[in-house]
Amino acid sequence: MTPVVAIVGCPNVGKSTLFNRLTRSRSALVANEPGVTRDRQYGYANLQDSGMLVCDTGGIAGSAEDHKQIQGAISEQTMQAIAEADAVLWLVDGRSGLTTGDMELAEIMRTVVKPVFLVVNKIDGIGPESAVAEFHSIGGFAPPVPVSAEAGDGIDNLLDRISASFPERTTFQTETPDVVTLAVVGRPNVGKSTLINRVTGENRVLTSTLPGTTRDSITVPFQRRQKDYLLIDTAGIRRRHKVTDKIEKFSVIKSLKAIETCHIVILVLDARDVISDQDQTLLGMINQSGKSLIIAVNKWDGLSHQQKLTIRQQLERKTGFIDYACTHHISALHGTGVGKLFDSVDKIIRSQRQDFNSSTITGFLHEASAANPPPMVRGRRIKLKFAHLGGYDPLRIIIHGNQTQDIPANYRRYLASHFRKRMKLTGTPVFVEFKHGDNPYKTFRNTLTRRQIRKRRRLIEYNRKK
Repeated sequence: MTPVVAIVGCPNVGKSTLFNRLTRSRSALVANEPGVTRDRQYGYANLQDSGMLVCDTGGIAGSAEDHKQIQGAISEQTMQAIAEADAVLWLVDGRSGLTTGDMELAEIMRTVVKPVFLVVNKIDGIGPESAVAEFHSIGGFAPPVPVSAEAGDGIDNLLDRISASFPERTTFQTETPDVVTLAVVGRPNVGKSTLINRVTGENRVLTSTLPGTTRDSITVPFQRRQKDYLLIDTAGIRRRHKVTDKIEKFSVIKSLKAIETCHIVILVLDARDVISDQDQTLLGMINQSGKSLIIAVNKWDGLSHQQKLTIRQQLERKTGFIDYACTHHISALHGTGVGKLFDSVDKIIRSQRQDFNSSTITGFLHEASAANPPPMVRGRRIKLKFAHLGGYDPLRIIIHGNQTQDIPANYRRYLASHFRKRMKLTGTPVFVEFKHGDNPYKTFRNTLTRRQIRKRRRLIEYNRKK
């Protein structure tokens, strides 16, 4: 099995920076203030010819500004990461020196029955010997390892120490093309993290009644019915003028990036506030991205029959422009309707993996043209000749013809809807693009003979007299 290494420590000691350095990515959100990381974040790191799974955690000792409920959940997540890890990287700040929080953590680390590496971070500018001198007094651990997670100093030495503790090396495959990625997005406090915990069957991510609990995009791999999935829990996206905090700005950017990289988007709505202007903005962004969409109306339990009827009418009226989406009414807290989400996920994946040849798609195009011909432009009918697939994710159909640059938007939507129905797509949009060829004779001028010129003049004179 691939060894798991957990990075733990007090807030703002550089855990997320070290995580990004080891995984050679920018998966973890980094900022110069404590309490940014809250949930567990996993990533792969190379150990020479083998590998390990690195887990980034939140700071165990919270700051005074942290809410007690959230801080308790962060500590619980960190302790769970320690329990499932094969080794622990205990990170301390070499510039701040030995703190009270480090002494408290030392008591916890001594109870861990697995390799614990004391890593002294932020040694740049003060020297390795000076940075680790004070931490020798802790006792009970191997000599501290000086590193600079930001500059990369000492990382090779740290990897050698970790590699020596795993005599049986294992290899891993970082690319898994069969894994379906699902991005769970929505406004703050609509139940995204609760839905992920319900799907995975464990308290994998933090949940709270306070909005903005999730700050980073957390990837959660899990398996259901022998199929691999990757859930992405994203931070709540508010209106732009309400986002003033720097961390929240980065969180929103990572949420939007998750929409671009996933296969299917699950938009979570609050049944008691359907449907807000921000929800419609998110729907528009998802529609432009071309991603398959599932709308999960959460907190459906406890509503009266009349309330449910009103909500259905609002959804039908306000989501008409994105009619291809699959809609489910769920309760993430109690699990009602959650299983049906994956029925739609399986249908969407089957739709996305269909393959159609050009002749079949051209036949669909001719059917649409015969049932509803293209409009006239400057006295001439637009001619749509043939079509073919232009790519997947998003699904694109390229149509070739004459005067296609003048096709109106409503006829473009008609063609996209016709292709979706004939191709039997579920929850998947179709982008229709047009290409037209230039007239090869537009610069060619026919030279008339003397006889043709006389005949043309007689015809003009005749029409003038009439």
